[in-house]
Amino acid sequence: MRRLAILLCSTLLVPTFCTRTDVKFVTIGTGGVTGVYYPTGGAIGRMVNKKAEEYRIKVTVESTSGSVFNINAVLSGDLDFGIAQSDRQYQAYHGLAEWADLGRQTELRSVFAIHPESITLIASEASGIRSVRDLRGKRVNLGNPGSGQLQNSRDVLNAFGLTEDDIVAEYVKAVEAPGLLQDGRLDAFFYTVGHPNGNIKEATSGRLKVYIVPIVGAEVDSLLARHPYYSRAVIPHELYPSALNTEDIHTIGVKATLVTSASTDPEIVYAITREVFDNLDEFKRLHPAFSSLTRKTMLEGLSVPFHPGALKYFNEAGLTQYVDPGLIVN
Repeated sequence: MRRLAILLCSTLLVPTFCTRTDVKFVTIGTGGVTGVYYPTGGAIGRMVNKKAEEYRIKVTVESTSGSVFNINAVLSGDLDFGIAQSDRQYQAYHGLAEWADLGRQTELRSVFAIHPESITLIASEASGIRSVRDLRGKRVNLGNPGSGQLQNSRDVLNAFGLTEDDIVAEYVKAVEAPGLLQDGRLDAFFYTVGHPNGNIKEATSGRLKVYIVPIVGAEVDSLLARHPYYSRAVIPHELYPSALNTEDIHTIGVKATLVTSASTDPEIVYAITREVFDNLDEFKRLHPAFSSLTRKTMLEGLSVPFHPGALKYFNEAGLTQYVDPGLIVN
């Protein structure tokens, strides 16, 4: 992406800013355009680009297939930054799940955490699904390969003693699932996402009535004990008034996080961190999923060492009390 940006600047008629040789072009990998990752990347980019002349940085955003893709692209140098679920950064750094054969990805670095993401299970009324156990034999979308939600779906199934062989598993992108559910071609789908979300609103507002299924029970207690990157979450039922739920939906979730590689220029990481944290009130207004953010919570839920550029800002801003000492490396 950086090579593409430089090429465009050298071959096209563009503003004078693009001709400056000291401008650094950086790209943030996000997710599907209807999810929260894409506007999150856009919000970060707009804030930094407002001060492009000061920082000599130009941020662009790329829609991708999600967490796994973004982490791998950051590590390979195809992306400068990526938004990824907190569980996925943990698995990559420790050489688990998709990285089991590759080993520990120790060049991965945290910048900060963003919004909470709830594992959301949507089922049609006709399916009779009212708990995870009811998924047996049903047509269920688990998420597309390369997404964080696919592993979340598998973790939830396994916690309740189910495998993909116990259901009719589908692996389509989240943007496709609401339409398939409303067409009667799916009984249910998982989606790990911040709320409110457009895809969930689409699923709950169609011809077929749907239910947001709670993910609760002793099985969840055991899952939380095994995987520290998961935590309890609540989805307010008033966010989706067309769903059949009459009470808030209890579930579990992870956090969206911004990651980069150890080789990324510290001044670029510093600039991005500074702009978001110094203007947090403005950032929170850019999407409803950001409404509960605080500087403290944006340093929680991380399991990969912080990049030195981010730590430089945290030191200056007096936020080191919230930084896990175990995530500081030389």
